Amino acid sequence: MKEKTIIAGTDEAGRGSVIGPLVMVGVSIEADKEHLLRKMGCRDSKLLSPGKRERLYEAIEKSAKDIMVLKIAPCKIDRYRKTGVNLNKLEAMKFAEIINYLDPCRAYVDAPDVNLQKLTIFMTKMVRDGVKLIVEHKADMNYPAVAAASIIAKVERDREIAKLAEEFGEMGSGYPSDPRTTAWLNGWLENNKKFPDFVRNTWDTAIVMKAENEQSKLSEWLKKPES
Repeated sequence: MKEKTIIAGTDEAGRGSVIGPLVMVGVSIEADKEHLLRKMGCRDSKLLSPGKRERLYEAIEKSAKDIMVLKIAPCKIDRYRKTGVNLNKLEAMKFAEIINYLDPCRAYVDAPDVNLQKLTIFMTKMVRDGVKLIVEHKADMNYPAVAAASIIAKVERDREIAKLAEEFGEMGSGYPSDPRTTAWLNGWLENNKKFPDFVRNTWDTAIVMKAENEQSKLSEWLKKPES
């Protein structure tokens, strides 16, 4: 019996967020079934409604050979950054880990680094021999397996943010560009000395907010009349 050709796609959600985990996903599927992903409507998750993503999540689970989900907590991202491992390198390492687990013949990677050649060389050293890597920008627009991974990642991250919101209040999307997120961060600092561990403390947004909050408190203290 001829062995099936397995392909895989990898993508992430939450790369630029200041709140919540970075979710990295790999989806593997038999090459002759890849068209099923396209047929069901898999494409860049950002172009789909939350309801559509949830429905596709279930359909992808039925069609895929394997799915691997990695959730990297903000405190771990901070720890990596402090040791000199930036987000591009961290993603490359974790994508390679996912690919090795899925063990495909061919893997499509949605590139986190602007330098495709550098990223491809770096990842090739970490993936198993015999895996053909196709590393591209906006791969989720071109390859159904990557689009499927994008959808799974987005759904998983949205669920994580929803859990946090249930416990700590509405915090928006978790991205610095979201006014709800910045409002929540500022509100937290007004009532606490530091951010919780689900906030990326090494992000510029968090660093600037903490500095401004400390400066504001110092100014208030200096303005207090002597007793």
